[in-house]
Amino acid sequence: MAKKMLTDIQVAGKKVLMRVDFNVPMKDGKITNDNRIVAAVPSIKHVLEQGGRVIAFSHLGRVKTEEDKAGKSLAPVAARLAEVLGKEVKFVAATRGAELEAAVAELKDGEIMMFENTRFEDIDGKKESKNDADLGKYWASLGDVFVNDAFGTAHRAHASNVGIASNIEESAAGFLMEKEIKFIGGAVDAPERPLVAILGGAKVSDKIAVIENLIPKADKIIVGGGMMFTFLKAKGLNIGKSLCEEDRIELAKELMEKAGDKLVLPIDTVAAKEFAADAEHRTVAVADIAEDEMGLDIGAASTELFAKTLEGAKTVVWNGPMGVFEMANFAKGTIGVCEAIANLEGATTIIGGGDSATAAIDLGFADKFTHISTGGGASLEYLEGKVLPGVDSISNK
Repeated sequence: MAKKMLTDIQVAGKKVLMRVDFNVPMKDGKITNDNRIVAAVPSIKHVLEQGGRVIAFSHLGRVKTEEDKAGKSLAPVAARLAEVLGKEVKFVAATRGAELEAAVAELKDGEIMMFENTRFEDIDGKKESKNDADLGKYWASLGDVFVNDAFGTAHRAHASNVGIASNIEESAAGFLMEKEIKFIGGAVDAPERPLVAILGGAKVSDKIAVIENLIPKADKIIVGGGMMFTFLKAKGLNIGKSLCEEDRIELAKELMEKAGDKLVLPIDTVAAKEFAADAEHRTVAVADIAEDEMGLDIGAASTELFAKTLEGAKTVVWNGPMGVFEMANFAKGTIGVCEAIANLEGATTIIGGGDSATAAIDLGFADKFTHISTGGGASLEYLEGKVLPGVDSISNK
């Protein structure tokens, strides 16, 4: 069922509750990366320009005790949003009560306010995270319509997404959420073929459901990163001290049988005797890893194999780095795969958030991809074929 989008609803003169994802990294009270704030601006501007009144809110980090509140206020985020928007953003340091209600009542058409970190409601019984019925109802009572633009929390049923949507007459997806539904949902449900999925990261267990969901849908599934060694061991190869989930070896065998030649594994690895940035290392065939070595990246031959597998692809989904990309000596595989995807012509290329998104941005490839997801966990669950509560609760067209 198609969901209502921001352009499907009337916002003029209305109090628009907007769930954004302002869970930004902070150090000593300063924002170190404002990408998520900037990403929310198109939806906010649209509502303001249409004469709506924006009541923006988000979570920031985990808050379990009163002490956790220190450094978790959204006040610095509101200040940065005001700079980005070039207009005043009134901030209310409360999640409910008279001060918040008065600020909402005073808001005029074309104005924006923000209220405090929704997770402050978790101190007394996880009211936000457990979708407390009264809290969702209360927040819904503050507005006329609800816009959910926080894909990063869409895989969780919280009071600030599902709770509000269930207690308000009309809800819609913001522009960011719309992009996620279009690209990640489209890649899984109706991709332009050939569809190639590239999966990396440390653990097979994190990606089992993704692989199982993609086997009947993808034309090729490339596996790299730490998870590759569980598959290599399942093939009977010696992997030395490489990362391996012993309890997933039988499952890896089953997945390889199901996938057949769709599954593409690395043929070489960059191996070292210790997990350290300056460790001595060498590139060896996957069959030649020594007992005292561990694989920390894919090798040049694997990068070439993966690039060849990607040739002609029309849809590419990438989730998870190929090695320990934070260490320069073990980042070449991730860089190589990043370049191979970035240089594809006429393909829809999607990064499913998390470490692969960080890698692409840090390596300067962000502009070369069709879409970089803003939600690691949410995009992973979407790729697994799961129904995301935050998306499901948005009004149908």
